[in-house]
Order: sequence, then structure tokens, then C-alpha cells
Amino acid sequence: MLYDHRTYTCRPGTIVKHMKLYEDHGWATQSKHLGQPAVYARVETGDVNSYIHIWVYEDAADRARKRAALAADPAWADYLKKSAEAGYLISQVNTLLTPAAFFKQGGA
Repeated sequence: MLYDHRTYTCRPGTIVKHMKLYEDHGWATQSKHLGQPAVYARVETGDVNSYIHIWVYEDAADRARKRAALAADPAWADYLKKSAEAGYLISQVNTLLTPAAFFKQGGA
């Protein structure tokens, strides 16, 4: 299992506009190729201009295959263009994680 944890930071006052842009032009395409993320959430404390999402892949090859398909989709390129033109994002941090041996996904 491979978790792709992504943190994006928006210019102050633009996160609602950015999230709407993504909802309208990015969400359907990204989830079509990557599946449903484990988490997609706005930050409530700390840097409130940020949001995170965590995508789950079988392994690095699965991630590479799915992200290549996403990158090749013209609808995704259109979203990225709209996002760049809007200029809401100021930073992105990606962290790839593997679960600890004792961790069982979804266990309580």
C-alpha cells in the first residue's frame, strides 16, 4: 500500500474559489483516474488557507500508471490551465507514505 499525502496552500481569501474551481473542473476527472481519495479536506486549525488529500495506491507502479493516465487526459490539462490562470495556489507538498507493519487499514 502506498499513500500519496498532498498539502496545497492557497493565497489568503481564495480557498473557497479554488475549491469551487476544482469541484467544477477537476474532481470528476481526477477521481475517474485515481479513484476516491482516503481523505479530501480543508484544514480547520493551523494554516487555514490549506487543504489536503490522500490518495491510496497498491504500490509505486499503480501510482505511476494512474497518474500517467490522468496527465494524458485533456480534461485534466484544461483544469490545470484554469487553475494556473486563477493563480489561487501558492504551494504544494507531496509526501509518499507506506503503512507501518502493525497498521491495518480501516481497523478499529
